[in-house]
Amino acid sequence: MQILELPKPSDIEQQHSEQLIGLIKNEIAASQGWISFSRYMELALYAPGLGYYSAGLQKFGEAGDFITAPEVSPLFAQSLAVPVAELLATMEQPRLIEFGAGSGILAAELLRALAAKNSLPDEYLIIELSAELKHRQQQALQALVPEYCARVRWLDSLPQIKLNAVVLANEVLDAMPVERFIKTEQGIEVLGVTWDEDRFRLQPATATESIRQAVEYIEVENEYVFPVGYSAEINLHIRPWLAAIANILNQGAVYLIDYGYPRSEYYLPDRAAGTLMCYYRHRAHDDALCYPGLQDITAFVDFTDVAESALSCGFDVEGFTSQGNFLLACGITERVEAGSSSDERQQLLLVQQMKTLTMPEEMGERFKVMGLSYGLDRLLPGFDFRDYRHRL
Repeated sequence: MQILELPKPSDIEQQHSEQLIGLIKNEIAASQGWISFSRYMELALYAPGLGYYSAGLQKFGEAGDFITAPEVSPLFAQSLAVPVAELLATMEQPRLIEFGAGSGILAAELLRALAAKNSLPDEYLIIELSAELKHRQQQALQALVPEYCARVRWLDSLPQIKLNAVVLANEVLDAMPVERFIKTEQGIEVLGVTWDEDRFRLQPATATESIRQAVEYIEVENEYVFPVGYSAEINLHIRPWLAAIANILNQGAVYLIDYGYPRSEYYLPDRAAGTLMCYYRHRAHDDALCYPGLQDITAFVDFTDVAESALSCGFDVEGFTSQGNFLLACGITERVEAGSSSDERQQLLLVQQMKTLTMPEEMGERFKVMGLSYGLDRLLPGFDFRDYRHRL
């Protein structure tokens, strides 16, 4: 998609983007004219004070660039609270850990729903790298659930103590910087970013041994040799991220909610340009090099890689299903019925919100849920409606 098809940034936004462009240009110059795409994505999203998630731009909701499930309806958090409450009840001194809490709406609604079940955790820990988002989350929680704010603590990394916890990561994996590879006549190469003729451009370079082996492993597992010109992504951060979580758990469960596919569906012949997507004012496109700092950059998740990484870190993979199936198993229809009233308009709104969250043509099938357990002697709730682990 061409930049001209996107809304034009304001003068202030353009000035902000120009500052980040200058920062990235300087790093490219200091790196002999080329940086990996993963490094470009890291700077575009997380450069202090300038990256998309680090700066003070509106990101979530109608006024931002995209809407996440918690913003769609409180039904999402109310349904998620069912398995979370069940698990917290089995742990001593339980914590609830949320990675990347976004607008803070999920935390607020979860605390409210857990309190209604008399199942509040000892602490609600939010792992947030962005000072700006942390401030927004604090404001949201203070406005929505001030009575529970004393239980909430913000950290910029995992605690360095062993604990019992339920860990939530809603749309976290898709925002991790990814490597992009391409199959050329010379073999497997990695795409990087250069500066040329007043704009960033993609340029291939020799892949590292780790990336080459990772791509070859995918070819063997899928029994499909990538043709010349095939390009896709690899997330090398998932395994160390899961290892860090496992390292702090005595007992725990992890719920990963994101859009993605099993490996056999991720690297298909007709997906030869990869899954990278960008979001700017609710427009989706695939040009990650335009408007640095003003748009979200994401890649779909290879859930087979997540499962393999989890097993290597000592987790058990307890379930894998669609968001729609998961929410139905967690009783979202009962939540709608419980919220019914004589107000016909309100009831119709709840039904429409449930459809948005669960229907295949909406968010229900595109988003998946994976459940991991660590040191637990029980199955994780939420996967008894339908389990897709056989597709991994």
